[in-house]
Order: sequence, then C-alpha cells, then structure tokens
Amino acid sequence: MSIDIDEIIKALAHPVRRDMLHWLKDPEKYFVEQEHPFEIGVCAGKFDQRTGLSQSTVSAHLATLQRAGLVTSQRVGQWNFFKRNEDTIQAFLRQIGDEL
Repeated sequence: MSIDIDEIIKALAHPVRRDMLHWLKDPEKYFVEQEHPFEIGVCAGKFDQRTGLSQSTVSAHLATLQRAGLVTSQRVGQWNFFKRNEDTIQAFLRQIGDEL
C-alpha cells in the first residue's frame, strides 16, 4: 500500500481533524442519533453539530482527511457518510514507527 506520509501529517496537524478521526473510531459513543447504520459511516451533518462549525468548514476538514486517505466516503441519497480508513491509518503508523 502506497501512502503519502507528508499529506497525512498535514491532515493530522489540525486538532479538529484529529478529533474527527477520534470520534470515528467509536461513532456510537459520539454520534448517538443517526438513521443509517454506522457501518456505512457517520453523516457529514453530524460533524457540523458536534463541532459547532459551519458546514463548509466541516466539509473542508473532511475533504482534507479524505485526500490524505484517512477517511473514506459513501453517498447515500443526498447525504455523505464518512468512516476511518483503517488500512491507511495502520500503514501510516507502521511507516512512522519504522522511520523514526
């Protein structure tokens, strides 16, 4: 698996993006009300509510995480759902561990 370690580090540099990844690790704990199952991810609108940030700001954060490969998205109807990309996260942790 090829990852862009610099892109991932940039994505992790912002505390809100780190929070988003943390919340996605255990979505049932942080996003209690959602119509769709958490297996498909967390609806982008739930992040708006949780962070208190505007929809455009949350979208920009999620796009940064997605470009870095840290989250994946799935569109269901008019909503986008996001979940952690565990393969990329584990590859990043292994590479950092090997290089530092």
